Amino acid sequence: MRKKTKMIHGGITGDKATGAVSVPIYQVSTYEQDAVGQHRGFEYSRTGNPTRQALEAVTAELENGKAGFAFGSGMAAITSVMMLFNSGDHVVMTDDVYGGSYRLVTSVLNRFELDHSFVDSSQPEKVEAAIQGNTKALFIETPTNPLLKITDLRKMKEIADKHNLRLIVDNTFATPYWQRPLDVGADIVLHSATKYIGGHSDVVAGLVAVNDEQLAEDLHFIQNSAGAVLGPQDSWLLMRGIKTLALRMEAIEANTKKIVEFLENHEKVSTIYYPGRKNHPGHDTAASQATGFGGMISFDVGSEELAEKVISKVKYFTLAESLGAVESLISVPAKMTHASIPRDRRLELGIADGLIRVSVGIEDAEDLIEDLEQALED
Repeated sequence: MRKKTKMIHGGITGDKATGAVSVPIYQVSTYEQDAVGQHRGFEYSRTGNPTRQALEAVTAELENGKAGFAFGSGMAAITSVMMLFNSGDHVVMTDDVYGGSYRLVTSVLNRFELDHSFVDSSQPEKVEAAIQGNTKALFIETPTNPLLKITDLRKMKEIADKHNLRLIVDNTFATPYWQRPLDVGADIVLHSATKYIGGHSDVVAGLVAVNDEQLAEDLHFIQNSAGAVLGPQDSWLLMRGIKTLALRMEAIEANTKKIVEFLENHEKVSTIYYPGRKNHPGHDTAASQATGFGGMISFDVGSEELAEKVISKVKYFTLAESLGAVESLISVPAKMTHASIPRDRRLELGIADGLIRVSVGIEDAEDLIEDLEQALED
């Protein structure tokens, strides 16, 4: 199946018992067994639920993986993946990583002596230099949040193979519609499905796909043991979101290109971060490993004061954390999504106080451009 067809017909579809076209919401915690220890595939919904199973099946198919897993949030997914490692292990991570991922490894997982190093993974030589004797994995986010830095996944695969490491990729910004890291050799791909995959600002969830059976068995053991599973209603909402993912991503990218063109010609915008621009660092790499550039733009207006003024004046952009929704969202990373990162570290990474991040929606592009234009006026 091609991508768009897979989003409609992939995984488990419908309900054979009733003929329902949509997979039912199995709002159930436990299941009757035919005899002691003899069940019909389900015994307890933490271990497995038919609605969640259908979502996990289509997740695996979309990423061309061996198995998929659905968690209660993107951070629950990341935490569960990190539980594959042991105390004393070391992970090399993209430096411009989501603030929640930074907080997890620096303030929670460090208590269990899981070590880490943050490096600019867009420079492979820095990744290789950070590898230690106890390094077990590379954790790559590409494109990154919020500076849209691009990491060459094929080069990361070469490094991972050379040092016998797991390659983990946060694919949230690209989605499986534009980019499939497992196809270039990643071991694990994960998403905050709250974002583009859900797409309607009505569900919090995380998804993971893996490329081999043993890894699937290990992650299922963690999922069942830790219990950070996604409920059946949220699983159903994600399946509904997946059916329109291709159409939404195409409409969002079309809008994004028009907004970028407007920003490029505005005197108050000093820097624009968008992988679709030919002068964006990593543009050629992004074009070689993904089929689209997505709907996230970050741009610098020079000062915290002007950024807050723009935020206060927009009408069609909703001031909110999160991204990937049908409605356009706007935020100031330094004060919102990346506030958990110390200011000196933010500035070192390039996350300036005047940086604005926009998640473009599916509204009329001209309305969005006019809204930004009036917000940037004196």
